[in-house]
Amino acid sequence: MDGRHVYYGLWSKGGVAKTCTSVHIAAGLASSYPSVVLVDADRNRSASAYAARGLLQFEVVPIEAAAKASRYADVIVTDGQASSSKEEIKNLVDGADVIILPTAAQTRSLELTLEMAEHLKGFNVPFAALLVKVDARKSQVAKKIRRQLEEADIPVLKAQIPLLSAFEKAENAGVTVDKATANSGKSDPRRMIGWHAYRVACEEIKKLVPERATLIPMQPIGWDTTLIEERIAA
Repeated sequence: MDGRHVYYGLWSKGGVAKTCTSVHIAAGLASSYPSVVLVDADRNRSASAYAARGLLQFEVVPIEAAAKASRYADVIVTDGQASSSKEEIKNLVDGADVIILPTAAQTRSLELTLEMAEHLKGFNVPFAALLVKVDARKSQVAKKIRRQLEEADIPVLKAQIPLLSAFEKAENAGVTVDKATANSGKSDPRRMIGWHAYRVACEEIKKLVPERATLIPMQPIGWDTTLIEERIAA
């Protein structure tokens, strides 16, 4: 990490597993870095509800605690607001080194990602789409969505997240998908498929971080983390 933080932001409209993706990316990164914090910046507080049982291996904090978290975390993942507001997207850009756009294999989700990507192209921040909720029975649909994104010059991660009931079971239990159990109480037989997909995505996402020499220090959304003494002196 070269002694500084890296901020990952996730942004999309609702219904595309944004919070699930935020949780699993934070979990995947937590296996590589000592301190990972997930900042819940969504008004619905979905990430906070997911973590309410205290079973995740990383800390989840509300946006109000983002400034404090930035002082000690190696990595901060932000579960952004489910909105396509230009102002809110600008806020996310100001607080992120890399932005991920979860995109369901559906036409409406594609349209929203295209819209947000156009906003992001005006900023100097790496971003990429991640295909989620991919139904194995409709693989051609996912291929079409991927092709349309690439034709619009939008980077797309090679990893894609399958549509699995194990994700819903994991969220209901407050755990990551690798710990999901079936109704019988036994481990869900397909849980590791979903977990592996997110781990592969994490490895791709880490490669999107700009080189240290060109990385511009960012602050969490809407917060000034400058020491009070420095602000007074200025």
